[in-house]
Formats: sequence, structure tokens, C-alpha cells
Amino acid sequence: MAFDLKRRIAAEFLGTAILVATVVGSGVMADRLSDDVAVSLLGNTIPTGAILIVLISILGPVSGAHFNPAVTIVFSARREIEPPAAALYILSQVAGGLAGMFVAHAMFELDIFQASQTVRTGAGQWLAETVATFGLVFTILAGLRFRGDAIPWLVGLYITAAYWFTASTSFANPAVAIARAFTNTFSGIRPGDLPGFVMAEVLGALLAAAVAGWMLAGRNASISPIAVKGAE
Repeated sequence: MAFDLKRRIAAEFLGTAILVATVVGSGVMADRLSDDVAVSLLGNTIPTGAILIVLISILGPVSGAHFNPAVTIVFSARREIEPPAAALYILSQVAGGLAGMFVAHAMFELDIFQASQTVRTGAGQWLAETVATFGLVFTILAGLRFRGDAIPWLVGLYITAAYWFTASTSFANPAVAIARAFTNTFSGIRPGDLPGFVMAEVLGALLAAAVAGWMLAGRNASISPIAVKGAE
């Protein structure tokens, strides 16, 4: 990699912070501008998909633009990022998510420290998060094989779609889920419901890695910023 580990970790922190600030901030704005939940969800969806395209495009060359512990776990399991670097990536993603959530609260003059009261639990929600994360990771891995140059758009468009076809509105990211547990706004999740979401997300990611490893075997991977090797 052209960038050292410190810069890569900083990129993961910054990217996850901006992602969560977008998710939380657009949710607050959408909720304030409309009493229609469907319109508010659309107002939350479009900025999230758009910012993913931007962030992966500009920070992908620095860190690989994981911004997601589930993605980092998969690439660590594939030996495409060393375990020490993976652990630091995950810590920076969680810290960045919390920072982005705090910034969103400050921008909208909300209480900085909150706990969500939005109930998101049950078999349907857990299955939805498994499906959402499976689809995200499979999209990344298939993109690596066939359209590495299109990864930013593939991820942004997948999340835009998954907001609407999953019952959970597609968190698909443990760091984002953790941050959203501490915002009692449109995008929140009750802290007690967080473990189920995180376990479902990790399960979905590992299932996607297994399926992709079998289905896509036998071809050379395209170069993509998502895959990061080494821990220099």
C-alpha cells in the first residue's frame, strides 16, 4: 500500500464518521421536513447511498474504504489484511461512527448523549440484517472479480436498494449500528437490540464470503481499493 497504517486508520475513522453523520443527520432533516414516514425514509436513503459513492471513491485509495467491521472481518479471514491491522481498522470504525453521530447531534442542536428508544428486534429484523449484510459483502466480492472500478457505485446503489427491500432498512454495518444505538432520532436502534443486529451482520458477511469463495473461484480478482493487504 502507498499509505502507512496510521493514515489508513485515520481514513477509516474519517470515512465512518462522515458516513454515520450522513445517516443520522439526513434522518433528522428528513423527519423534520415531513410527517410522512415513507418520504422521511427516502430522504434518509438517498444521501446514504450518495455519500458511500463519494467516500469509497476518495478514501478507497488510502485505506480500502471498508468503513465496516463486517467487511474488515471478511478480508481478514481472506488474509487480505493482517489481523493487527484489521483490529485497528475495527476500533477506528467504531470510534469514527460514534464521532459522526455526536457531530450530527451537535449540528442539529440535539442532546449530544442519547440512547435510542426505537425497537428493532425479532426474527424478521435479524433475518433482514443477515440478508442485507450478505448482499453487501457479496456485492463487494463479486465487484472485485468483475468490476473493481465500479465498486463505489455498486456499494452505493446496493445500500440504496437495501434500505427499501429489507425489513430492517439495511444497517449492514456493526460500527454504524453501534453509533445508531446512541441517537434517539429517526435512524436509531434501541441499545438492547444491538447484539442481535451485530451477530446477524457478522453472520451475513461470513456467509457471503463462503458463497462468493465457492461461486467465484477460478478467476483472477480485479484490482480494487476495497481489498487491502499488509499491516505496514
